[in-house]
Amino acid sequence: MAELSGSEIKKTMALSLGTAFGIVIGMIWTQVVLSAFATGGIPLTTTGGTWSQWGIFVFTALIVTIICVVAIVMLGRWGGKQ
Repeated sequence: MAELSGSEIKKTMALSLGTAFGIVIGMIWTQVVLSAFATGGIPLTTTGGTWSQWGIFVFTALIVTIICVVAIVMLGRWGGKQ
């Protein structure tokens, strides 16, 4: 069995954490879309709200997306260092 180097461990950790943040982004945007349908009178899985509540939800999703993308980029740079 080959020994793992520190750079291999960092690369694997960065890739795993980047994937986790990508999943978070996907999950929050799924909820945004489902709530838009519910708010528009087409409930698929969630109860509806108001358009202003949905707007706040979209804003929150954008903020979470930006934070996660920045984290993914930073993790990619950190994991890519030799």
